[in-house]
Amino acid sequence: MSPGLLDDVFPPPVRARLEETAELLDPSLISEFDSPDAVRALASAEVLLTGWGCPPVDAGLLERAPRLRAVIHAAGTVKTFLSPAAFDRGITVSSAAAANAVPVAEYTLAAIIMGAKRVFPLAGLYRARRTHRTGADLDRQHWLGTHGLTVGVVGASRIGRRVIELLRVVLDAEVLLYDPYVGAAEAELLGVTRTDLDTLVATSDVVSVHAPDTPETRGIIDARRIGLMRPGTLLVNTARGTLVDTEALTGHLVSGRLDAVLDVTAPEPLPAGHPLWDLPNVFLTPHLAGAQGNEVGRLGALAVEELTRYARGEPFAHPVHRADLGRIA
Repeated sequence: MSPGLLDDVFPPPVRARLEETAELLDPSLISEFDSPDAVRALASAEVLLTGWGCPPVDAGLLERAPRLRAVIHAAGTVKTFLSPAAFDRGITVSSAAAANAVPVAEYTLAAIIMGAKRVFPLAGLYRARRTHRTGADLDRQHWLGTHGLTVGVVGASRIGRRVIELLRVVLDAEVLLYDPYVGAAEAELLGVTRTDLDTLVATSDVVSVHAPDTPETRGIIDARRIGLMRPGTLLVNTARGTLVDTEALTGHLVSGRLDAVLDVTAPEPLPAGHPLWDLPNVFLTPHLAGAQGNEVGRLGALAVEELTRYARGEPFAHPVHRADLGRIA
């Protein structure tokens, strides 16, 4: 984690709490686990406080950290750097994924509202023509609006659940959910209608993707399911680009049959000449739905809260278990 990002994640009030809770090693060691100073520090380290850009915490590193008891990740997924060997060692793990879910869900809600009102194509027309819109600016089948929407949520992840919560509070929407791990009782508590994925994509005005990237979910929104979507359906993807067949989706977007708000794509970024860059019914953003700017401090605050719990001998509020690895982002 770079010094600048370190300051963002742990702004002064959070850094003060951190320093009160634990004896800190030099943070510059985070990116230099193989240096002599890092080797000496790891020999005495009890907790690793990690973040974006953390080098692998693998079996080799664990051998050099015999006193390590916990890894607290001040960011989202731990799958990109943490070896399962840590769980084999009995090391407890925590992640700030719940804190990162907040801005992603907020972005998603904004995308659903703006997309349903067809803000993006109409704003482009307005900018190009400098005249007021007319009823003929969009095909009638593409007019949506936010009243009585049916929103299909793919994946009851932390983000998916927060999106559901926001939809129930903010919009007059029926929410359909596809998640094989959610049973009828839990769906009732969430206030959603559980359904199969084919039904969800075929009957939703908006399809919002929140599943993790696993072998089972890769390409889950494939050519056949994209073809099941009704004309005018809005696809929102803030999860992983690999969940959607980009090339199959492209044909439906080029024809104008579907709309999309895509914070992630496969590949990412798209090639410079890819048609999605220039389509009026597609809004692309550079993987920014997660914590940005002052939102990043929320991750550090959660991590320090977890460190405080550890210091008190209390269990983590946001643990990551080995069994979770196969179905988390």
